[in-house]
Amino acid sequence: MDFDPWRDLPAALGGIAGRGRIRARDEDFIVEEELSFALTGAGEHLFMKVRETGCNTDWVAGQLARWGGRPRNDVGYAGLKDRHAVTEQWFSVRFPGGRHPDPAGLAIPGVELLEIVPHNRKLKRGALQGNRFRLRVTALDADAALLEARLQEVQRRGVPNAFGPQRFGRESGNLQIAARWFAGGPEPPRAERGYALSAARSLIFNAVLATRIEAGDWEQAAPGDVVGLDGRGSWFIAETDDAALAGRLASLDVHPTGPMWGRGEPPGHGPAAALERDVAARFSVFADGLVAAGLEQERRALRLRVRDLAWALQGDVLELSFGLPAGAYATAVLRELLDTD
Repeated sequence: MDFDPWRDLPAALGGIAGRGRIRARDEDFIVEEELSFALTGAGEHLFMKVRETGCNTDWVAGQLARWGGRPRNDVGYAGLKDRHAVTEQWFSVRFPGGRHPDPAGLAIPGVELLEIVPHNRKLKRGALQGNRFRLRVTALDADAALLEARLQEVQRRGVPNAFGPQRFGRESGNLQIAARWFAGGPEPPRAERGYALSAARSLIFNAVLATRIEAGDWEQAAPGDVVGLDGRGSWFIAETDDAALAGRLASLDVHPTGPMWGRGEPPGHGPAAALERDVAARFSVFADGLVAAGLEQERRALRLRVRDLAWALQGDVLELSFGLPAGAYATAVLRELLDTD
């Protein structure tokens, strides 16, 4: 494959300002989930907010199932989190009748119980408003004035909403599973199947995004482009060039979108839709495989608003805090500022 879906993405805001190290310690990368709904305080699903240090989300879910004496399928979580981080994350565990073990007996290495609230439904994947990040970049070697300018650009313009490297697996392992499967190999086990499909969709999206960054129109919408509302799944097709739409794009109220590939044609028309079809044809093994797997066309914003961005620079340490919507990657913000590989 002639395109690395992470390393081959061009810079959108002018290039990096220097280099630094992220995750020298797990405590340098702190994530806190923000649920998209209020908890009822009653019901058979026990919602548990935990702080994890150096833990894998699936592993913690398994430990909670063992603690509760429940089937693994009775445990829910909204999203996978990085192992090399400190994460405040919600899980739900179903206890029919509302009877559950004493939480004082919960002992999982690397896990601290923060909060418990009953609720009437299981926690589903993706049921997040977003995530809050607090990051610490160490061993910083950067032009301070340029870094400050880049941070202000990120605050004003946002960043490309790229899928991060973890989406594709170590050494693109998830993409390799998809490629073998789509080329006629055996269907992977259920757990690997989801990762493979997600990686294939993300490859096509990142390739469309890379092309639009190179063309300089990743922040713009021409007639026929599919435009999405910030922070929501709603979208519309831009039919005319007008000042109102230009103003909404400039204020980050709406964003151009790209394809999450599946059955059917991209909903827009004009050059952007033609570009999306061309990119899908370039990666036809993956595009055809996604269609055969039954996935439907969906949309994702090409641009990412970075909420409440704040920073402090002291010597060779940069501290950042910001919020991102669900499904967005902190690495997409960092890559516009610094080389942290």
